[in-house]
This record gives sequence, structure tokens and C-alpha cells, in this order.
Amino acid sequence: MMNGRLLVYGATGYTGRLVAQHAAAIGLDVTVAGRDPGRVTALADELGVEARTFGTGDARDALADVDCLLNVAGPFRHTARPLMDACLDAGVHYLDTTAEFATFALAQSLDEQATHAGIMLMSGTGWDVVPSDCLALHATRRVTEPETLTIALCVTGGFSRGSLASAAGIEDLGTYVRRSGRLARLETAAPRAFDFGNGPEECLPVSMGDLITAPKSTGLGDVEVYLGTDKGFSATEADGPSEAERARGHYLALAEVTGGDGRVARSLVTTPTGYTFTQHSSVEIARRVLSGQFRPGFQSPASAYGPELVTAIDGTTVVDLD
Repeated sequence: MMNGRLLVYGATGYTGRLVAQHAAAIGLDVTVAGRDPGRVTALADELGVEARTFGTGDARDALADVDCLLNVAGPFRHTARPLMDACLDAGVHYLDTTAEFATFALAQSLDEQATHAGIMLMSGTGWDVVPSDCLALHATRRVTEPETLTIALCVTGGFSRGSLASAAGIEDLGTYVRRSGRLARLETAAPRAFDFGNGPEECLPVSMGDLITAPKSTGLGDVEVYLGTDKGFSATEADGPSEAERARGHYLALAEVTGGDGRVARSLVTTPTGYTFTQHSSVEIARRVLSGQFRPGFQSPASAYGPELVTAIDGTTVVDLD
């Protein structure tokens, strides 16, 4: 039974509009929100839903009758903290679609407060990190005494302006891995080749949210993440990829888990392109929260919903490679 209201903040942005459209289409009780009254009202009228206009610093009063907030307003380094604080104060579940490492770390740091408030904090309800987090747990379960995890991401096509703004923050952070449970900064970022099904492709180590979420979902303390793109981080001519561009191609993620006996399990997930996947996965998680399916505190997608969450998204498949 669905019982609760979802507020989508940042709903007039490129990804926010996709998310709000899908939430309304599947019948969720959704309110669209943002800072620009004209744009928010126009979107609300288009979708036939309620509109609210407020800045992140004024979010508390806007959440009085809300059960779950889905933050799609990047860069999240500007919006996540005030919105998380407002949700903690109001007793409202918080979700976001970030790919920014610092936002994952922030959500993790608020675990005790969220548990006490009886709400769930989950960053990364989109392509980062739902596929990789679910795949990591899936592959970990295939190995006896798993010890190390390597995740490789392969993305294609252009990016929205919001995604590029978030990516700039990731690049500024430097390159980290997790060793024996601790974050360690790499002095040099050496590339590594991964075969996603079409021969070796070069990827670079990156500081992605999986360094936070994978230990949460798998319990492993040795994690590294690599990323490869076909075009680099280049913007599209419009705000983001067109509908036709989103419909073409797929994104891929590979997980390798090594056990104490030296055995390596490799699994591959293939998904729709990132914006389409995020549109559906973030709303699916919100739908589950509104129906009472949640775990209080900081959670990753797989820690809350298991590895099967990823294949609940249409067009997604998981294949074991060995």
C-alpha cells in the first residue's frame, strides 16, 4: 500500500524533470520543488501536481506534510547538508542522486542521528551507485571469505551541466582507494584495462561513492573504483542528452571480488543509459520508502534492498563472467 508524499527538490533541472515525470506517471503523491517560482509552477501545472518554492535553508517548514525528500539538485556539495539537516529535524526520509564522494561521506557521518530519528539517509539512488553497489554485493556472495573488491564503471554519451558541475568536485578531491578499512590517497593514478565485453578498455582510478557504499553493503575493507568514458566529461549541446540519445546504448559496471583462497569472481551489470536508469531507480527507491520498506540510518542501495534491486529496473541484466 502506498501511503505518503514524495517531494522532489531540484525538479526543474535536467535529471529532476525526468524523475518528477516518472514519479507522477506511476501515481506517486509527488510535490515538485525548487528555487525558481516560475519554473516550478510551470512544471507542476504540466504534471498536474503541487508546487513548492523554497531555498535549501528554508526547507524545514516545507517538509511538514512530506514523508520522503528526493534531492536532485546538484552540485550536492551545496544542497545536501541543509536538506539532510531539515529531514533529520522533520523526521523525513532523505534520498539523493549524487555522484559526489563528499555527499556519501556526509550521509554516512549522520548515521547515528538518522537512526535516532527513525529515518533513512541514502545518497546515490541513481546510476551512481545503485548498479555498482548491487553488483558488488552480488559478486561478494559468490566468493568464500571475500577480501578485496574492484569496481569498474563504463559510461557513454554526453552529460548534463549539473553532472559536469558535480564531476568537477570529484576531480578536485584527488584519487583515493580503501585499504584495510581506511581511505588512502594515491600519489599516482595508474590506468588499468577492463574487458566489459568488447575487448580491453582503459579506465582510471577515481574517488567514487562506492568507497563509502561498498563497505556498507559488503563489509569489505579493501575497495578500489575505476572509471572509463567514451567521450570524457564533455557536455552535450543542450542541457543534457536528448530522449533519442538516452534511448541508445547502455552503461556497464564490472565487479571483481577476490577471496582468501585466491579465487576471483567477476560479474557484469548492463543497464540503460545513466539518466534513464536514474529516472527509474530513484523513483523505485522512493516508492519503496513510501510503502514502508526502509531501514533507519545511513544505508546504501544494496544494504537496504539487496542485490536484486538493480534488476528491478527494466532493461538491466547481471551476468557472471566465470
